[in-house]
Amino acid sequence: MKWEGKAGAAVLVATVLSTAISLEAGAQQKANTAAAAYLAASTWTKQTEAAKAQGTFHSQLAAEASQQKTNSTSSETSSLVPSIIKQVSPSVVGIIGKPTEESLEEAGSGDAGSGDEDAMAHGTGVVLRSDGWIITNAHVVLSLEDALVVTSTGKQYSIEESYIDEVSDLALIRIQAKDLKPAKLAASSKNTVVGERVIALGTPVSFSLRGSATEGIVSGLNRAINASYRLIQTDAAINPGNSGGPLLNMKGEVIGINSMKYEAIGVENMGFSIPIDTVHYVINQLLAYGEVRRPSLGLTLKESHSAMIGLPSAQPLTVTEVNSDAAKRAGIQAGDVLYRLNNTRVSSLVDVNELLKKYKPGEKVVLWMQSEGDIVKRTLQLTQDTTSDEAEALG
Repeated sequence: MKWEGKAGAAVLVATVLSTAISLEAGAQQKANTAAAAYLAASTWTKQTEAAKAQGTFHSQLAAEASQQKTNSTSSETSSLVPSIIKQVSPSVVGIIGKPTEESLEEAGSGDAGSGDEDAMAHGTGVVLRSDGWIITNAHVVLSLEDALVVTSTGKQYSIEESYIDEVSDLALIRIQAKDLKPAKLAASSKNTVVGERVIALGTPVSFSLRGSATEGIVSGLNRAINASYRLIQTDAAINPGNSGGPLLNMKGEVIGINSMKYEAIGVENMGFSIPIDTVHYVINQLLAYGEVRRPSLGLTLKESHSAMIGLPSAQPLTVTEVNSDAAKRAGIQAGDVLYRLNNTRVSSLVDVNELLKKYKPGEKVVLWMQSEGDIVKRTLQLTQDTTSDEAEALG
């Protein structure tokens, strides 16, 4: 483009000025935009920091509320203990008598309080029904002669009837009383959890201490301690004389029957209780038949070394002897290996016993086994266990 004369020069100057103004305006707009962005970022940062602070504050409030709730729950649970003891104590009895010769020989390894021949031995019981039926331990009944039952009010009764199941260490006795207060038995063991608070009632050490209460927690579940069935472990003090007494939850329900038979002598804060599921299983049959009609595989089974010493084990059980005609007809022979009972893996004798509580003699079960190198399925009709010896009853 060509500019001529003054007019051209004026146009050139105007054009330059216009361009400069446009550039300045653009620069100002960019500056304004940058300033706005800075202000927005600064505002967002402040809002974020405020939100974080508010969130932290709310978190602190929530934590404090949770702690207060925990403390409140703990306090409420603690306040329940005296009322539960008062509520259940009338349902707990003392059982006292002269120790048998056998119990004197075993004095110092269980209940009975003393090895002195002039001493009296004792245990505890739980009222099942108002008409005189009482739950206790089998070893308590078997260790006493001419036993008397003493209620919480001090009334004394002779034992009229007794039914004993040594395998579970449970017994049922009856006295001539019509006004007893039954304890409330929990319906099942499935709601019992490790860590929940429990109370043990009983007659520790001396009969003059009957009605004593100790408190603790459930320390463990499904313990197999030289027992046919699994046990509850608790740190509530269970001393000689407490056998046959109740282990209570914070609802005042009996969740187990304490037994010194399974105590680790000399070990503090380690007691064991027979779970209420096993109590129901045994007591219902003692009431109905006077005995426990326990099903049996008709086999003698051997655990792996790991299972015997208490290590976690998935190793199967080995058949060492075939004892029933039903098992022989099923094709089972010594040396076979048992992996599953009705699709449930078994690796210990206690596993088998717990599963068999679901069945009756005469019913059929399916066993998954290894025989002569082959995996086979055997259908077996359960027989009734006629043994009274605990070791033979296992399996």
